[in-house]
Amino acid sequence: QVQLVESGGGLVQAGGSLRLSCAASGSVFSFSRLGWYRQAPGKQRDLVADITKGGSTNYADSVKGRFTISRDNARNTVYLQMNSLKPEDTAVYYCNYAGPSGWWGQGTQVTVSS
Repeated sequence: QVQLVESGGGLVQAGGSLRLSCAASGSVFSFSRLGWYRQAPGKQRDLVADITKGGSTNYADSVKGRFTISRDNARNTVYLQMNSLKPEDTAVYYCNYAGPSGWWGQGTQVTVSS
């Protein structure tokens, strides 16, 4: 059984920063990839960033240079540091393990005001 619990969302002004955390339980770190996705109202859920157990990262073009994904294997936690936030970053952010057909957290709302 895998559980993913996100925290750290909220309301921030454009240009501000937020840090999301995802605490994982279960045998998640026996496997490779953890990621963050986001879904804005009326839109599909898209990958924001993901990271392998070895630390290799992948980012959506829209967040490159602004967001940083990292993980702490000892704490079973994955992070998303979001800087220079824009109103278009507003969405529910979901932690994910093992891709779209894998496991999901409950989501955390990020709202960026202009």
